Amino acid sequence: MGPAARRFGALFLLLAVAWCFPPASAAATEIELEAPAAWPTGLPLELTVLLSGAPAGEPVALEVAVDGEVVASPVLGDGEHAVELPATALGAGERMVTVRGGGVAAEAGVWVFAAWLSILPPLIAIGLAFVSKDVLVSLFVGIFSGALFLAAWNPLTAFARSIDSFIAPALADADHAAILIFSCLLGGMVGVISRNGGTRGIVERLSRYAATPRRTQLATWALGVVMFFDDYANTLIVGSTMRPLTDRLRISREKLAYIVDSTAAPVASVVPISTWIGFEIGLISAAFGQLGIEGDYNAYGALVASIAYRFYPVFALVLGFTIAFSCRDLGPMLKAERRASDKGRLVAEGDTPLALAATDALAPPAGKPLRARNALLPIATVVAVTLAGLYVTGAAAAAERAAHPSTFAWLREVFEKSNSFSALLWASLAGVLVAVGLAVGQRILTVRESMQAMVEGFRSMLLAFVVLLLAWSIGAVCEQLHTADFVVGLTHGVLSPHLVPVLVFLASAGISFATGTSWGTMAILMPLVIPVVHGLATGEGHAVGSTAYTTFLLGTISSVLAGSVWGDHCSPISDTTILSSMASGCDHLAHVRTQLPYALAIGVLGMLVGDLPTAYGLPAWVSLLVGSTLIVAGVLWLGRRSDWRGLPAATDRRSGASS
Repeated sequence: MGPAARRFGALFLLLAVAWCFPPASAAATEIELEAPAAWPTGLPLELTVLLSGAPAGEPVALEVAVDGEVVASPVLGDGEHAVELPATALGAGERMVTVRGGGVAAEAGVWVFAAWLSILPPLIAIGLAFVSKDVLVSLFVGIFSGALFLAAWNPLTAFARSIDSFIAPALADADHAAILIFSCLLGGMVGVISRNGGTRGIVERLSRYAATPRRTQLATWALGVVMFFDDYANTLIVGSTMRPLTDRLRISREKLAYIVDSTAAPVASVVPISTWIGFEIGLISAAFGQLGIEGDYNAYGALVASIAYRFYPVFALVLGFTIAFSCRDLGPMLKAERRASDKGRLVAEGDTPLALAATDALAPPAGKPLRARNALLPIATVVAVTLAGLYVTGAAAAAERAAHPSTFAWLREVFEKSNSFSALLWASLAGVLVAVGLAVGQRILTVRESMQAMVEGFRSMLLAFVVLLLAWSIGAVCEQLHTADFVVGLTHGVLSPHLVPVLVFLASAGISFATGTSWGTMAILMPLVIPVVHGLATGEGHAVGSTAYTTFLLGTISSVLAGSVWGDHCSPISDTTILSSMASGCDHLAHVRTQLPYALAIGVLGMLVGDLPTAYGLPAWVSLLVGSTLIVAGVLWLGRRSDWRGLPAATDRRSGASS
């Protein structure tokens, strides 16, 4: 081998060794860049930069450029870093973000859309709901429109993303699944206790005391309160059962429909155990998760705490009781009552009563006993297991009792730290098992018939499932579009968080009135307004968990729920309003016309003595006490008794005179 060949071999060997064992100082710097696929104008762009391979203790000077123009020059060491680009660096359209330094670079494309587009999906859902009266179509179109903005106006991509990026993840979420299962099981329990005669047993037990006009109206109101677990079952059972009694005592069909309607949705919306609870918790929990405040506020706990701020449903129950007890009425209802008592015309001349909807699927079997305990025991089981579950899960997470100044303070922390999802799942399953066990054990139903009744109950919750799923999805769309940030930016310095509860109540009432659905209204508004009030409250310096922040948050949540019930009451296209007319045998427009003045009066009262004062610090219990006092005083002062002298039986005449 010649010298040249030896020199070449030595050089090759040196190169091979250098390649296999590079010096430490020659370590290559690596940059990884994560950027959102879409971003609105007007907000600082949030990037994540992962830097590795930089010399130990020697930060690397980087340049961040947008479409080739340097907009930031951070100096970073090894590790993951958040880098924020100024909002002025981003114009609408396709933008290429590049991070370079240490001889390497990384880049990512970002679609920047006009910020005002972020408010359109909820507005489109609201507007379409007004026009079409179909909340399912409205919510999906809202989701699709948001996906369209995020997909750079590509309709095919938007359609695909609507399903795989928004709807499917909403269904796959573990907490969401728990809410759906709980609602399904509770609906199944309602189906079983309706079929085994338990609900009819409660009705029969209370109706024994309905011997006078006053007692009949009070019994109707009490039945509506007792049937708190579902507004549909409440309406159909109470209305159809009490109608023969109210007819005998010449109580107008309008009055019966009003009492039925004024207890069904209000009591189901404020009682912590009903078919509404899972739906409401699902919406609130999703919003808390988006804001990252689920550690500070338990969704179930916030829902229970907001009951004190739900002035319209509470005042509706107070007004219904006051009118039933006093037998005094005002306006169109007084005219209807005098027509029924004086002339015996339960329905006005020319009015057409709606036919009662068929409910054979859940009617009790003929010849079987109607026992109230068959409904009361499953309901009591749900309540007891829920409380026990909240205690067990909360006690495990709370601090030791000795660390608290009082037992009440410890129990409050237990409740706040509890896992409401698990507690509600245990409770609903236990309720179903007890209901089926009672029906089968007493041979009222066979196992097969019990399962069929349970499936009918499941079926009744299907629409709620779909609405809730779409509501979660449009909430996720609004989160990616930064809708709340845009709204907060518009209202910052202009709108005070003190005014949010009353404005939300008006918005919720208007949407519910136009669409006829309280659940659809909650689904549209809840994902939007909770982030907005969060942004406004924190923008004014109120920390999460502070008294002021909590008041604004609970007031806003309650305004969505209360306003949706108000609109549902007043709307002629509301399902519960229609069912109340049907079950009571009342002309539908006559029911709406006679109920509307009552609903309007207490809706305004709730805003004036409830939503506004409590937002400025007045305790909720004071507002409830003042409002209830005004309702009682107003009915006694302005209301007039109808003439009961025309009752056909002497005993009824004496009873009517005494009432």
